[in-house]
Amino acid sequence: MKIEHYYLWYSVDILPTSFFRIMSYMKQASMRSGILILATAQALIQTVSVLVVTIGGLAGAVISDRPELATVPVAAMFLGTAIATFPASHLMARAGRRAGFMAGAAIGAIGGLTAALGMWLSLLPVVALGTFLVGCYQGFAQFYRFAASEIANEAFRPKAISLVLAGGLGAAFFGPYLGRVGGPLLDQAYVGSFLILALAAVLAFVVLAGLRMPVQVADQVDTSRGRSWGAIVSQPSYLVALFGAVTGYTIMIMIMTATPMAMIRQGYDLSAAAVVIQLHVIGMFLPSFFTGNLIKRFGVLQIMLSGVVLLVCQVLMTFTGDGIESFAVALILLGVGWNFLFIGGTTLLTTTYTPAEKSRAQATNDMTIFVAGLAGSFGAAGLLDGLGWQALNGYWLPWLAVAGLAIAWLMLRERRLKMEALAFDSGGCRSLENVS
Repeated sequence: MKIEHYYLWYSVDILPTSFFRIMSYMKQASMRSGILILATAQALIQTVSVLVVTIGGLAGAVISDRPELATVPVAAMFLGTAIATFPASHLMARAGRRAGFMAGAAIGAIGGLTAALGMWLSLLPVVALGTFLVGCYQGFAQFYRFAASEIANEAFRPKAISLVLAGGLGAAFFGPYLGRVGGPLLDQAYVGSFLILALAAVLAFVVLAGLRMPVQVADQVDTSRGRSWGAIVSQPSYLVALFGAVTGYTIMIMIMTATPMAMIRQGYDLSAAAVVIQLHVIGMFLPSFFTGNLIKRFGVLQIMLSGVVLLVCQVLMTFTGDGIESFAVALILLGVGWNFLFIGGTTLLTTTYTPAEKSRAQATNDMTIFVAGLAGSFGAAGLLDGLGWQALNGYWLPWLAVAGLAIAWLMLRERRLKMEALAFDSGGCRSLENVS
């Protein structure tokens, strides 16, 4: 009888508990596996992007007689990203994240081959077409961080976004290095760099083939049940998240694009410029290992405001001179400031929409960011030529002041709303006590 009671107790209590523990472990393992795949894919797309930014302006200068057109390959990449963002979001809403991400990597491989052909023929429009397709690849890849937020549970979400973006840390080493190694690899300068780019996109295609999204995320959502586009984007939190990300991204792209050209004009060689870009990219992605924890501890708006302060420090650092230390420290600060604003903005953005609204909310956010990035990259050469290095940086101070005020305003607004909610709850409790 005791044995029967034991088996009854075992089957009623222990087995279900063990089953749920196993299921929970499998879910956690699947989540971490998906985030690892996305982080690896992020490392590859960032390697591709950093490679283009590092050598794009220099490659353009080799085959163009007009200095103001040198950054056309870089600008074309951001144009491709801006144009591809909405179609990428629409495709993934129908076909799923995995199919969309793999399609983007395939387009990137074609873009690398096209750009290599353009350099071989010394045709700037063909190079620009190639980097435009690379930008389309980036348009798909910008949703990696959103895919991470969909894989992760609510408690792990900020850290998941951070860890995926931390995958770009590898780009700090491989992007400038591969651009520098590939530059003289073949007879025509930079053909080898773009061939290496194509190979990185092919590797990303293979890696992404192993991605498995959760069933509830993979299922299609009836987007007609969400709010209107205007109602989504007019939310104060959405607007501040978007403005913060646009601020960080536009400043980062313009200054990062202008840095190699500014250093070459000061007499530095490509190797020195590549080292500074490496330090910058480390600043962009190394903080990602702890940015999520900082957001959980101090709050997303506090971290975004810290990003604005770091970008102000970056501008002030450029005023210290044209030494390599000035370039290096300024670019590190630029990277960390971008990280805080971009991850903070992404985290804040995920609180402003429902699953039925995510495709429109995410696509609007990323398209706006990359239109601004396009303007920054295209204008970098002309503004550097017309203003000089220090003035180019200094003109961003008023913009940063507006960004800081916007974040501070939202902080005060949310604090006031919380206090009103607490006052209302307290008043309601007292009313109930009086009634009783």
